[in-house]
Amino acid sequence: MVFTSIPTQKLSQQAEHILKKKYPKRHHHYGLDDFFCFQTNTGTIIDWNESRNILTSEDFIIGLMEGLEQEVGSAAGVVLYSIGLEWGKRDADFFQKWFYSEYGYQKPLNQLNLLYVLEAWWWPFTAQGWGNWEVDMSEQKNGFMFVNIFDSAVARTLGDVGKPVCHIYAGLLAGFFGNLVKKDLSCIEIQCYAMGETFCKFLLGKQNRIDAATFWLNEGAHAKDIEKRLQNGEYLK
Repeated sequence: MVFTSIPTQKLSQQAEHILKKKYPKRHHHYGLDDFFCFQTNTGTIIDWNESRNILTSEDFIIGLMEGLEQEVGSAAGVVLYSIGLEWGKRDADFFQKWFYSEYGYQKPLNQLNLLYVLEAWWWPFTAQGWGNWEVDMSEQKNGFMFVNIFDSAVARTLGDVGKPVCHIYAGLLAGFFGNLVKKDLSCIEIQCYAMGETFCKFLLGKQNRIDAATFWLNEGAHAKDIEKRLQNGEYLK
């Protein structure tokens, strides 16, 4: 799998994406060898959006999770969520820069087709090994929405451990969407591949919705139960 670091400065001439330099107006760069530029002479991996990438193994994820649990115990999930939250905020800024540079739009994001914008944002994550996704915005007007992640890198690595483990994804979603809409949003995983499910499901929304879902989840409710309660207008007051 691949982790991406957000560049803090313009990459050097030696680190340019060769295919992008040759075809600067090309947008169908969805193949592995198109999206990534593997520069073996320098040991550098550059993606189409000019971010440096580093390859990691599943052992890295296991080591990260076990190391955090040894250091902070049950707070490991909170730490991972916080990491994801900051990552999401920064990635929202980074995304908007490359999105406008790539496609040349003049309109602000809120005047474009939101699902199209979101697919443009998540595509690099799919290429980098974070999994495919599905966004359900049907309840957006009620202050929440659902995001499904298929083949989560974290859950796939840890296997069936009987609890939600994708805290960094939850933080990433909260940070990105919160930055995008300029509101404080929270996120919780209510269904996880590591609990024996076929995919991971996240609830994103206002804090009172997340608090309610957290309470119900701790009481043993399943994702479908939580979804139904929220759709019926139930939440903590």
